[in-house]
Amino acid sequence: MLMHPDIDPVALRLGPVAIHWYGLMYLVAFGLFMALALRRLRHEPYASLTQGDWGWQRRDVEDILFYGVLGVVIGGRLGYVLFYKPAYYFAHPAEIFAVWQGGMSFHGGLLGVLVAMAGFARMRQRPFLQVMDFIAPCVPPGLAAGRIGNFINGELWGRVADPSLPWAMVFRGAGSSARHPSQLYEFLLEGVLLFVLLWLYARRPRRLGEVSAAFLVGYGCLRFIAEFFREPDNFLGFLSLGLTMGQWLCIPMVLGGVALWVWAQRQPAPFVRAAAH
Repeated sequence: MLMHPDIDPVALRLGPVAIHWYGLMYLVAFGLFMALALRRLRHEPYASLTQGDWGWQRRDVEDILFYGVLGVVIGGRLGYVLFYKPAYYFAHPAEIFAVWQGGMSFHGGLLGVLVAMAGFARMRQRPFLQVMDFIAPCVPPGLAAGRIGNFINGELWGRVADPSLPWAMVFRGAGSSARHPSQLYEFLLEGVLLFVLLWLYARRPRRLGEVSAAFLVGYGCLRFIAEFFREPDNFLGFLSLGLTMGQWLCIPMVLGGVALWVWAQRQPAPFVRAAAH
């Protein structure tokens, strides 16, 4: 049985300015996205769409990152407000904007990114799913960075585990019981594993929407599994059928991914650029 390391959530203090580890993890996430998206430009069909003013270029990656950050922050916060604590925030509307107090939802962030990417696609006159297929494999490393931030902060801990489990851990503020380090489970499942599978899958030309569908189904299934080891929010507890809010939000995500996959199979075969000799 292990003890969660007592890590100061503030990584660096510069006078009155405090830089938190969680904020640094956001910067790491955005940096990883930028690096991977630039490599993604070499994958088909994007490698064959690099000519002319409307071809895929570095500026697209920079703009996608900018709009994506807005979507993640705004959507993540509004998702937490609406999905998890609507009654509280409707009674205290001024606190909706107090993001420094914590409270972000992945599923809300996903919706925010969808809206942001729809705006980007319309602005650049590109198919929406082409944009989503582009960014999907670049997202999981950022999710992994976020889970490391959760672990450093000692938040979103797991359910009570058998003390004989070698990596069972006691978290400060969660009582004396050993728990699953569910943040690390999610780091490995939704971050590392999902990235490896999606990146390898997306390196070959795919039908429009297939990569996006794989992300939706992959994340939804892996998050659903991880939730069995994660303690539900104390203000919500378990919902219908003994599932958590996170699991219920994953169900429409998986169903949407399956529907998108079925639709994608009806699209033309992917274009493959002839190799140069």
